[in-house]
Amino acid sequence: MIRFATCLIVLLCWIAPARAAEASFEEAMALFTEGNYAEARILAEDFAKKNDSRAFIMLGTMSQKGFGVDVDALTAKLWFTKAAQAGNVEGQLALGQLLLDGSLGKPNLSEGIDWLEKAAAQGNVQAEYNVGLFYAGVYENNAEWPKAYAHFKTAAEKGLAEAQYNLALLYTDGRGVEKDAVMAATWFGKAAAQGMPDAALEYGVLIFRGEGVQKDEALGAKWLLIAANHGNAVAQNRVARLYAAGIGVAQDAVEAAKWNILAKAAGRADAELDDAQAKLDPSIIKQAEARAAAFKPLALPAKN
Repeated sequence: MIRFATCLIVLLCWIAPARAAEASFEEAMALFTEGNYAEARILAEDFAKKNDSRAFIMLGTMSQKGFGVDVDALTAKLWFTKAAQAGNVEGQLALGQLLLDGSLGKPNLSEGIDWLEKAAAQGNVQAEYNVGLFYAGVYENNAEWPKAYAHFKTAAEKGLAEAQYNLALLYTDGRGVEKDAVMAATWFGKAAAQGMPDAALEYGVLIFRGEGVQKDEALGAKWLLIAANHGNAVAQNRVARLYAAGIGVAQDAVEAAKWNILAKAAGRADAELDDAQAKLDPSIIKQAEARAAAFKPLALPAKN
Protein backbone atom coordinates (compact mmCIF):
# COMPACT_ATOMS: atom_id res chain seq x y z
CA MET A 1 0.00 0.00 0.00
CA ILE A 2 2.81 2.39 0.86
CA ARG A 3 4.60 1.74 -2.40
CA PHE A 4 1.35 2.19 -4.34
CA ALA A 5 0.64 5.52 -2.63
CA THR A 6 4.13 6.75 -3.40
CA CYS A 7 3.74 5.86 -7.05
CA LEU A 8 0.36 7.57 -7.12
CA ILE A 9 1.84 10.77 -5.69
CA VAL A 10 4.60 10.70 -8.29
CA LEU A 11 2.03 10.12 -11.04
CA LEU A 12 -0.09 13.06 -9.86
CA CYS A 13 2.96 15.28 -9.79
CA TRP A 14 3.49 14.47 -13.46
CA ILE A 15 -0.17 14.89 -14.38
CA ALA A 16 -0.70 18.24 -12.64
CA PRO A 17 1.88 20.19 -14.66
CA ALA A 18 0.62 18.58 -17.83
CA ARG A 19 -2.93 19.70 -17.12
CA ALA A 20 -1.74 23.21 -16.27
CA ALA A 21 0.16 23.33 -19.53
CA GLU A 22 -2.91 22.23 -21.43
CA ALA A 23 -5.16 24.82 -19.81
CA SER A 24 -6.89 26.92 -22.42
CA PHE A 25 -7.78 30.58 -22.17
CA GLU A 26 -11.42 29.48 -22.25
CA GLU A 27 -10.80 27.80 -18.88
CA ALA A 28 -9.47 31.08 -17.52
CA MET A 29 -12.59 32.82 -18.83
CA ALA A 30 -14.82 30.20 -17.21
CA LEU A 31 -13.10 30.73 -13.85
CA PHE A 32 -13.41 34.50 -14.26
CA THR A 33 -17.12 34.22 -15.09
CA GLU A 34 -17.67 32.00 -12.05
CA GLY A 35 -16.01 34.60 -9.82
CA ASN A 36 -12.98 32.42 -9.12
CA TYR A 37 -10.63 35.32 -9.70
CA ALA A 38 -7.62 33.89 -7.89
CA GLU A 39 -7.32 30.87 -10.19
CA ALA A 40 -8.35 32.88 -13.25
CA ARG A 41 -5.57 35.32 -12.50
CA ILE A 42 -2.95 32.56 -12.29
CA LEU A 43 -3.91 31.29 -15.74
CA ALA A 44 -4.22 34.81 -17.16
CA GLU A 45 -0.75 35.75 -15.95
CA ASP A 46 0.63 32.65 -17.68
CA PHE A 47 -1.05 33.65 -20.94
CA ALA A 48 0.10 37.25 -20.49
CA LYS A 49 3.71 36.00 -20.49
CA LYS A 50 2.92 34.61 -23.94
CA ASN A 51 1.69 38.06 -25.05
CA ASP A 52 -1.93 36.94 -25.29
CA SER A 53 -3.90 40.19 -25.50
CA ARG A 54 -6.99 38.50 -24.08
CA ALA A 55 -5.06 37.93 -20.86
CA PHE A 56 -4.01 41.59 -20.84
CA ILE A 57 -7.68 42.59 -20.91
CA MET A 58 -8.67 40.14 -18.18
CA LEU A 59 -5.89 41.32 -15.87
CA GLY A 60 -6.72 44.94 -16.65
CA THR A 61 -10.37 44.36 -15.85
CA MET A 62 -9.48 42.73 -12.55
CA SER A 63 -7.44 45.77 -11.53
CA GLN A 64 -10.04 48.21 -12.81
CA LYS A 65 -12.98 46.56 -11.05
CA GLY A 66 -11.19 45.14 -8.01
CA PHE A 67 -11.92 41.52 -8.92
CA GLY A 68 -9.69 39.49 -6.59
CA VAL A 69 -7.24 42.39 -6.23
CA ASP A 70 -7.31 45.97 -5.00
CA VAL A 71 -8.73 48.54 -7.41
CA ASP A 72 -5.77 50.02 -9.25
CA ALA A 73 -6.50 52.20 -12.28
CA LEU A 74 -2.83 52.65 -13.13
CA THR A 75 -2.25 48.90 -13.31
CA ALA A 76 -5.43 48.56 -15.36
CA LYS A 77 -4.09 51.17 -17.74
CA LEU A 78 -0.81 49.26 -18.16
CA TRP A 79 -2.64 46.04 -19.09
CA PHE A 80 -5.17 47.75 -21.37
CA THR A 81 -2.33 49.62 -23.08
CA LYS A 82 -0.57 46.34 -23.85
CA ALA A 83 -3.76 44.97 -25.39
CA ALA A 84 -4.53 48.18 -27.29
CA GLN A 85 -1.04 48.47 -28.74
CA ALA A 86 -1.31 44.84 -29.86
CA GLY A 87 -4.33 45.88 -31.94
CA ASN A 88 -6.94 44.21 -29.72
CA VAL A 89 -10.18 46.12 -30.27
CA GLU A 90 -11.54 45.38 -26.78
CA GLY A 91 -8.31 46.67 -25.32
CA GLN A 92 -8.57 49.86 -27.36
CA LEU A 93 -12.14 50.36 -26.17
CA ALA A 94 -11.25 49.71 -22.53
CA LEU A 95 -8.21 51.99 -22.62
CA GLY A 96 -10.13 54.76 -24.34
CA GLN A 97 -12.89 54.68 -21.74
CA LEU A 98 -10.42 54.53 -18.85
CA LEU A 99 -8.66 57.63 -20.14
CA LEU A 100 -11.95 59.48 -20.52
CA ASP A 101 -13.81 58.51 -17.34
CA GLY A 102 -11.55 60.26 -14.85
CA SER A 103 -10.36 57.13 -13.04
CA LEU A 104 -6.77 58.27 -13.59
CA GLY A 105 -7.41 61.82 -12.46
CA LYS A 106 -8.09 64.50 -15.05
CA PRO A 107 -9.60 62.90 -18.17
CA ASN A 108 -7.26 62.66 -21.14
CA LEU A 109 -9.70 63.61 -23.88
CA SER A 110 -7.35 63.60 -26.85
CA GLU A 111 -5.76 60.24 -26.14
CA GLY A 112 -9.01 58.70 -24.97
CA ILE A 113 -10.97 59.57 -28.10
CA ASP A 114 -8.03 58.49 -30.25
CA TRP A 115 -8.21 54.95 -28.87
CA LEU A 116 -12.00 54.86 -29.11
CA GLU A 117 -11.82 55.89 -32.75
CA LYS A 118 -9.26 53.16 -33.41
CA ALA A 119 -11.66 50.60 -31.93
CA ALA A 120 -14.58 52.06 -33.90
CA ALA A 121 -12.53 51.84 -37.10
CA GLN A 122 -12.21 48.11 -36.44
CA GLY A 123 -15.99 47.80 -36.40
CA ASN A 124 -16.64 47.71 -32.65
CA VAL A 125 -20.21 48.97 -32.27
CA GLN A 126 -19.86 49.97 -28.60
CA ALA A 127 -16.79 52.04 -29.44
CA GLU A 128 -18.71 53.62 -32.34
CA TYR A 129 -21.49 54.60 -29.96
CA ASN A 130 -19.07 55.90 -27.33
CA VAL A 131 -17.36 58.06 -29.95
CA GLY A 132 -20.81 59.47 -30.72
CA LEU A 133 -21.28 60.27 -27.03
CA PHE A 134 -17.93 62.03 -26.99
CA TYR A 135 -18.88 64.27 -29.89
CA ALA A 136 -22.22 64.91 -28.19
CA GLY A 137 -20.20 66.61 -25.45
CA VAL A 138 -20.76 64.18 -22.57
CA TYR A 139 -17.25 64.79 -21.24
CA GLU A 140 -17.85 68.54 -20.94
CA ASN A 141 -16.05 68.98 -24.23
CA ASN A 142 -17.48 71.08 -27.04
CA ALA A 143 -20.18 69.17 -28.88
CA GLU A 144 -19.68 68.48 -32.57
CA TRP A 145 -23.15 67.39 -33.57
CA PRO A 146 -22.52 66.36 -37.19
CA LYS A 147 -19.82 63.95 -35.96
CA ALA A 148 -22.07 62.71 -33.16
CA TYR A 149 -24.81 62.09 -35.73
CA ALA A 150 -22.48 60.15 -38.03
CA HIS A 151 -21.26 57.83 -35.28
CA PHE A 152 -24.68 57.30 -33.71
CA LYS A 153 -26.07 56.48 -37.16
CA THR A 154 -23.37 53.89 -37.83
CA ALA A 155 -23.91 52.22 -34.45
CA ALA A 156 -27.70 52.44 -34.82
CA GLU A 157 -27.59 50.74 -38.21
CA LYS A 158 -25.62 47.92 -36.58
CA GLY A 159 -28.52 47.43 -34.15
CA LEU A 160 -27.36 49.06 -30.91
CA ALA A 161 -30.49 50.23 -29.08
CA GLU A 162 -28.76 53.04 -27.19
CA ALA A 163 -27.44 54.46 -30.47
CA GLN A 164 -30.87 54.16 -32.08
CA TYR A 165 -32.38 56.10 -29.19
CA ASN A 166 -29.78 58.86 -29.33
CA LEU A 167 -30.06 59.08 -33.11
CA ALA A 168 -33.81 59.56 -32.71
CA LEU A 169 -33.16 62.39 -30.25
CA LEU A 170 -30.95 64.13 -32.82
CA TYR A 171 -33.72 63.88 -35.41
CA THR A 172 -36.17 65.23 -32.81
CA ASP A 173 -34.01 68.21 -31.88
CA GLY A 174 -32.38 68.81 -35.26
CA ARG A 175 -28.83 68.47 -33.96
CA GLY A 176 -26.30 67.44 -36.57
CA VAL A 177 -29.16 66.69 -38.95
CA GLU A 178 -32.40 68.37 -40.02
CA LYS A 179 -35.42 67.75 -37.81
CA ASP A 180 -37.41 64.79 -39.07
CA ALA A 181 -40.34 63.48 -37.06
CA VAL A 182 -40.68 60.38 -39.26
CA MET A 183 -37.05 59.38 -38.78
CA ALA A 184 -37.27 60.14 -35.07
CA ALA A 185 -40.28 57.84 -34.73
CA THR A 186 -38.57 55.17 -36.83
CA TRP A 187 -35.48 55.03 -34.64
CA PHE A 188 -37.38 55.35 -31.36
CA GLY A 189 -39.46 52.41 -32.57
CA LYS A 190 -36.41 50.29 -33.33
CA ALA A 191 -34.92 50.95 -29.89
CA ALA A 192 -38.27 50.36 -28.20
CA ALA A 193 -38.65 47.02 -29.99
CA GLN A 194 -35.38 45.96 -28.37
CA GLY A 195 -36.85 46.58 -24.92
CA MET A 196 -35.42 50.02 -24.11
CA PRO A 197 -37.88 51.68 -21.69
CA ASP A 198 -36.93 55.30 -22.48
CA ALA A 199 -37.43 54.59 -26.17
CA ALA A 200 -40.78 52.91 -25.49
CA LEU A 201 -41.89 56.06 -23.68
CA GLU A 202 -40.87 58.37 -26.51
CA TYR A 203 -42.31 56.08 -29.17
CA GLY A 204 -45.58 55.75 -27.27
CA VAL A 205 -45.92 59.53 -26.98
CA LEU A 206 -45.31 59.99 -30.72
CA ILE A 207 -47.88 57.33 -31.63
CA PHE A 208 -50.36 58.79 -29.16
CA ARG A 209 -49.96 62.24 -30.73
CA GLY A 210 -49.53 61.06 -34.30
CA GLU A 211 -46.17 62.77 -34.74
CA GLY A 212 -44.06 61.14 -37.45
CA VAL A 213 -46.25 58.05 -37.31
CA GLN A 214 -49.94 57.24 -37.66
CA LYS A 215 -51.94 58.33 -34.61
CA ASP A 216 -53.25 55.47 -32.51
CA GLU A 217 -54.09 56.23 -28.88
CA ALA A 218 -54.59 52.59 -27.92
CA LEU A 219 -51.24 51.54 -29.41
CA GLY A 220 -49.52 54.56 -27.91
CA ALA A 221 -50.91 53.61 -24.50
CA LYS A 222 -49.50 50.08 -24.89
CA TRP A 223 -45.98 51.42 -25.47
CA LEU A 224 -46.35 53.77 -22.50
CA LEU A 225 -47.40 50.79 -20.39
CA ILE A 226 -44.30 48.88 -21.48
CA ALA A 227 -42.12 51.75 -20.28
CA ALA A 228 -44.13 52.09 -17.07
CA ASN A 229 -43.85 48.38 -16.32
CA HIS A 230 -40.05 48.72 -16.60
CA GLY A 231 -40.13 51.37 -13.89
CA ASN A 232 -39.95 54.56 -15.99
CA ALA A 233 -41.44 57.22 -13.71
CA VAL A 234 -42.49 59.58 -16.52
CA ALA A 235 -44.33 56.75 -18.26
CA GLN A 236 -45.99 55.76 -14.98
CA ASN A 237 -47.29 59.30 -14.60
CA ARG A 238 -48.58 59.34 -18.19
CA VAL A 239 -50.27 55.97 -17.72
CA ALA A 240 -51.91 57.16 -14.49
CA ARG A 241 -53.42 60.07 -16.40
CA LEU A 242 -54.62 57.81 -19.19
CA TYR A 243 -56.41 55.47 -16.77
CA ALA A 244 -57.90 58.43 -14.90
CA ALA A 245 -59.34 59.89 -18.11
CA GLY A 246 -60.01 56.64 -19.98
CA ILE A 247 -57.95 57.68 -22.99
CA GLY A 248 -56.34 54.84 -24.95
CA VAL A 249 -57.33 52.47 -22.15
CA ALA A 250 -60.52 51.67 -20.28
CA GLN A 251 -61.07 54.12 -17.43
CA ASP A 252 -59.92 52.52 -14.18
CA ALA A 253 -59.63 54.48 -10.93
CA VAL A 254 -57.66 51.73 -9.17
CA GLU A 255 -55.05 51.52 -11.93
CA ALA A 256 -54.85 55.30 -12.14
CA ALA A 257 -54.16 55.54 -8.41
CA LYS A 258 -51.69 52.64 -8.52
CA TRP A 259 -49.59 54.21 -11.24
CA ASN A 260 -49.77 57.62 -9.56
CA ILE A 261 -48.49 56.08 -6.32
CA LEU A 262 -45.62 54.41 -8.17
CA ALA A 263 -44.73 57.53 -10.16
CA LYS A 264 -44.75 59.67 -7.03
CA ALA A 265 -42.51 57.19 -5.18
CA ALA A 266 -40.08 57.38 -8.13
CA GLY A 267 -39.98 61.17 -7.95
CA ARG A 268 -42.68 62.09 -10.47
CA ALA A 269 -45.34 63.79 -8.33
CA ASP A 270 -48.57 65.09 -9.87
CA ALA A 271 -50.66 67.46 -7.76
CA GLU A 272 -53.70 67.15 -10.03
CA LEU A 273 -53.74 63.37 -9.77
CA ASP A 274 -53.13 63.58 -6.02
CA ASP A 275 -56.18 65.81 -5.61
CA ALA A 276 -58.33 63.44 -7.66
CA GLN A 277 -57.00 60.44 -5.74
CA ALA A 278 -57.81 62.04 -2.38
CA LYS A 279 -61.50 62.12 -3.38
CA LEU A 280 -61.68 58.40 -4.14
CA ASP A 281 -63.45 55.86 -1.95
CA PRO A 282 -61.04 54.44 0.67
CA SER A 283 -61.60 50.92 -0.69
CA ILE A 284 -60.26 52.02 -4.08
CA ILE A 285 -57.21 53.59 -2.46
CA LYS A 286 -56.58 50.39 -0.51
CA GLN A 287 -56.68 48.29 -3.70
CA ALA A 288 -54.37 50.71 -5.46
CA GLU A 289 -51.88 50.68 -2.60
CA ALA A 290 -51.88 46.88 -2.58
CA ARG A 291 -51.21 46.74 -6.34
CA ALA A 292 -48.46 49.33 -6.02
CA ALA A 293 -46.84 47.38 -3.17
CA ALA A 294 -46.88 44.21 -5.29
CA PHE A 295 -45.40 45.92 -8.33
CA LYS A 296 -42.00 44.71 -9.51
CA PRO A 297 -40.43 46.42 -12.53
CA LEU A 298 -39.69 44.19 -15.47
CA ALA A 299 -36.04 43.33 -16.00
CA LEU A 300 -34.23 44.88 -18.94
CA PRO A 301 -33.41 42.49 -21.78
CA ALA A 302 -29.99 40.90 -21.52
CA LYS A 303 -27.31 42.44 -23.71
CA ASN A 304 -25.47 40.25 -26.17
